[in-house]
Amino acid sequence: MSKNVIFCFSGTGNCLDIAKNIARGLGDTDIVMMRRAPAVRDVHEAERVGFVFPCYAGGLPGDVEKYVRSLFVSAKAYTFGVVSCAGYPGVGLAKINEIIPLSYHAHIPHQSACIWLMPHTLMFPPLTPEKAQKRSEELAAKIAEDVKNGVRSEKAPSAPLFNRLEASVWPKLAPKKAAGFTVTGKCIGCGQCAALCPKGNIRMVGGRPSFGTDCVQCLSCLQFCPRQAIHMGGATEKRERWHNPNISALELNEKIIHVD
Repeated sequence: MSKNVIFCFSGTGNCLDIAKNIARGLGDTDIVMMRRAPAVRDVHEAERVGFVFPCYAGGLPGDVEKYVRSLFVSAKAYTFGVVSCAGYPGVGLAKINEIIPLSYHAHIPHQSACIWLMPHTLMFPPLTPEKAQKRSEELAAKIAEDVKNGVRSEKAPSAPLFNRLEASVWPKLAPKKAAGFTVTGKCIGCGQCAALCPKGNIRMVGGRPSFGTDCVQCLSCLQFCPRQAIHMGGATEKRERWHNPNISALELNEKIIHVD
């Protein structure tokens, strides 16, 4: 096991890119993906343990909270959390802090994945995708330096009431949003969407994807579709897709990514 471990959930690739950039600053780091059940749960030998994830409707994505509760982390380890968000960081950091107390926490504004709600370029403060990526890389480098130096956050992560309410309602709304998935004639039946789905919610039927309702709204299927054939309501037909330019669909499905 590496002396540094980062547990990461990523939908568009932004968080995996952030995790990799932090890992490059730390050196000798294993990035354990949490899109599905993590391949490694016992990391009590690691000196530093981090969590990198996006804000989904004010809370944690998918089954991340359940996965974090299953981890074995040394009480002596330096722990840190980083949330990527288009606007507010939400309560994800606070939820993890309740399970595994965080020594340090930070957030990085980046592109919005939720393009059925707003364009990916709408973030706070607003930036072009290129400038947002540059900012992400600079902030990740600073976070890595802070972690290496053992910097500790003065306050615990906040948990605003609105975000707590939003996050509690979201699991009930996500399946209803999933009912809006459609596929156009541009589909080439490559099956990438089904391979990417962390919940196994997409099946290939007759060479075309068929969507269920067990969806966490990572939208990897929509954002990474090579033909932009997947939509969720009329708004997505007119909006640009976004996935991090440094991350491939194959990488999202990796179980562990090592960075020297």
